[in-house]
Amino acid sequence: MTQIAKVVILSAGQGKRLLPLTESRPKCLVELSGRSVLAWQLMALEAAGLREAVVVTGFAAEAVDAEIAALPLTTLTVRTRFNPFYSVTDNLATCWLVRHELTGGALLLNGDTLFEPDIAMSLLAAPEAPITVTIDRKPSYDADDMKVMTHGDALLAIGKKIETYDAESIGFLKFSAAGAKSFVAGLERAVRQPDGLKRWYLSVIDELSREPGLVRIRSIEGLDWAEMDFPADVERNVEMTERWLLREAQTLADIPLQAAG
Repeated sequence: MTQIAKVVILSAGQGKRLLPLTESRPKCLVELSGRSVLAWQLMALEAAGLREAVVVTGFAAEAVDAEIAALPLTTLTVRTRFNPFYSVTDNLATCWLVRHELTGGALLLNGDTLFEPDIAMSLLAAPEAPITVTIDRKPSYDADDMKVMTHGDALLAIGKKIETYDAESIGFLKFSAAGAKSFVAGLERAVRQPDGLKRWYLSVIDELSREPGLVRIRSIEGLDWAEMDFPADVERNVEMTERWLLREAQTLADIPLQAAG
């Protein structure tokens, strides 16, 4: 089993649905409990054991570069790739632009997904599969949720408008070397289509799910995660990240006791 050490984070967009918070900064830099969304992501990824992160930037790219340079990361190396077409394409084209970063296997993370380290650890520890999609389940789903239909550990369909579903994607995937090759081939086909530049990359995952055994799921039910899409999300996400800060403080307070014992 090959250990994945790299993650690609899609953070090129402005996040216009969060205006005015994102008037001069991308949504990955919106602050929650004293840290940006990107800081929360990178620190969680480092805690999960990732060693390399590639952040795809676009809107206010210089501000993202400055944020990364100021973060107190010790074992996670972070570099950026600038997408000059961020304002005229959707994230399928962004994935195509950095497709070579997935070679050999990698994680792929949406730039607006907040998650606790245990989620990344769970995804990394998921059974070997070409492509693994993290999912969660809840009593009801709204129009903006990226819905998923599953059967056992197989993903059968994914999309906001699918009619039959039993879960949602949280925007965090794992690719083996073979899975990355299949995904990149799907991206290559998709960008050649008339609507390719305006499609989500998960539409490629939906197409690949037709091949038996290619796309699997990893449920993270019971673990903390959230998206940053609308102003109403901010208050809820502040409450969640404040819980994470309290947990961090408790862990640090317990360390001297464990050492003494």
